[in-house]
Amino acid sequence: MNDSLEGLVIRAQSGFLTVETNAGEIVCRLRGRLKQGEVEGDIVAVGDRVTITDHGDGTGMIDDVHERTAAFSRVRTGIKRDFRQILLANPDQMVIVFACAEPEPHLRMLDRFLVIAEKQEIDALIVANKVDLVSQEAAEDLFGVYVDIGYPVLYTSAYTGEGVDILRSKLKDKISVLAGPSGVGKSSLLNVVQPDLGLLVRAVSEATSKGKHTTQVRELFPLNIGGYVADSPGIRSLALWDTEPEELDAYFVELRDLVPYCQFNDCTHTHEPGCAVREAVQAGKVSPERYASYLRLRFGDESEPFYENLTPE
Repeated sequence: MNDSLEGLVIRAQSGFLTVETNAGEIVCRLRGRLKQGEVEGDIVAVGDRVTITDHGDGTGMIDDVHERTAAFSRVRTGIKRDFRQILLANPDQMVIVFACAEPEPHLRMLDRFLVIAEKQEIDALIVANKVDLVSQEAAEDLFGVYVDIGYPVLYTSAYTGEGVDILRSKLKDKISVLAGPSGVGKSSLLNVVQPDLGLLVRAVSEATSKGKHTTQVRELFPLNIGGYVADSPGIRSLALWDTEPEELDAYFVELRDLVPYCQFNDCTHTHEPGCAVREAVQAGKVSPERYASYLRLRFGDESEPFYENLTPE
């Protein structure tokens, strides 16, 4: 039996790829001819749609990898050439979970995740969890700036169930990659979305992150309602080291349309005359906090004098 089937790669470990097909899960290897020649990145990754040959004994061979619509990736710099490592293929959205309290939200980290989503051209959904610990007004004060610039923000509580039905509907039939710091309640939230889902995701994530010699596992976790969620091992390490400083303003959605109106093509938005970005901050059209976040991401601690010398009107 050597049937040709199409499926979705849902797990990758040690060169073995588990493909979900209409005939069930089949553990595959990559056909040799696909490895021939010089490649710029991972040939196949979790989230890829593939065509396989089913051997009929639970194993198979991947014959073809379908074209990707999107990918979370990072560039590995090598001696001879750079290599694009695919962390997750074809994600529909990045679900970024932060807590309203306990821990207090570190919004510069949120801005960092948003820059990553913008660079990877993936839709972002911000989930403000633990809303039961603060008032709705306080929660909206914390995260309202992101609503103002066009990001969807969902207020949730794993404890009371607030917003969980909406979150479930946002995850339905999509491949969603989860991101966010520890302690914000990602696992608890997933357990409410689907019993034991958060426990399963956390167990695999913790096993993967233990020690440098541990075999790395990447996996999609199926939702009963349709769709998949993926944890984000490696997304933090995407960081911004493969982003040129001068391109960072393109990934701040409220800044990128202002940049063409700056007097100088190489404007750093710190001190130059005729800077449209600084003018917008002073006019109250751009959040001073987001501007400060941009400066910190681009210049580090050296940005503080630029920010302190800019007083919004």
